[in-house]
Amino acid sequence: MTEAVHDRPTPSNRARSTRRRLATALALAVAYMIAEVVGGFLTGSLALLADAGHMLSDAAALVLALFASWVAGRPADSRWTYGHARAEILAALAQGLALVGVALIIATEALDRLGDPREVLGAGMFAIASGGLAVNLVALFILNAGREESLNVRGAWLHVLGDALGSVGAMIAGALIWAFAWTWVDPVASLAICALVLVSAWHLIREAVDVLMEAAPRGLDIEEITRSLCALDGVRSVHDLHVWSVGYKQIALSCHLVVPRDGGCTPLLSTVYALLGQRYRIDHATIQIEPEDFAEQTPRTVCGCAS
Repeated sequence: MTEAVHDRPTPSNRARSTRRRLATALALAVAYMIAEVVGGFLTGSLALLADAGHMLSDAAALVLALFASWVAGRPADSRWTYGHARAEILAALAQGLALVGVALIIATEALDRLGDPREVLGAGMFAIASGGLAVNLVALFILNAGREESLNVRGAWLHVLGDALGSVGAMIAGALIWAFAWTWVDPVASLAICALVLVSAWHLIREAVDVLMEAAPRGLDIEEITRSLCALDGVRSVHDLHVWSVGYKQIALSCHLVVPRDGGCTPLLSTVYALLGQRYRIDHATIQIEPEDFAEQTPRTVCGCAS
């Protein structure tokens, strides 16, 4: 007998609130991106232009996040039976790859400028970068509430965080150039920004790929889950146990439980679902109950229960 629990994503106040936050952060990013581009050309600062380039990627990421959030909120249907939650995972992967591209472009220009330093107006650079930091801090505050619930929003939040760190780097560089005329600080700050962006991108790409490749969610011990199931009264063994993520923090599990021939199924299933939901936060489970004589005739990968 097979029992399954299906959680279908539906539009919610939380989803609408997330989209409002993304839209507000987008407006802030576009407005100050224009200011930084103008300021970068006026002051001759690569760090400001690098920060503006990163803010452009922020804006693109936020547009993508908004679209993916809308797609993910659509209900499941006969074709997309799990719903559209992975649209947000695809968006997060695209955001991570975009971060890598922006970082490499900026790093190339920064290395070129290290060999040929150019005049930079430190005071103007410091003032514009300070404004950029203020805008980014507001955007971080707006997006913070949704970053633990959606990898898509987390990707947008990481974009903005990287830009905030870039603004700090540009402020430090501007202050040093203003005070000591150290023009080499500008490309060095740009390289530091690139390093921070690449670290953020790596973590985001890794998490997105884990979901898309249906890896077991990080932090879940599959052997412990097997032992917990085996410890239940009436369970002889567990086989074909699979755990994966449908979307970010939407964990699914399927397995076969071998029970005595005369074992009761309904009480056992209730106990199994309670265990998985309460202890491991697995909200979508498909459990197949097999009597011992049936299981012995079926090829399978067995997770044995210690006696």
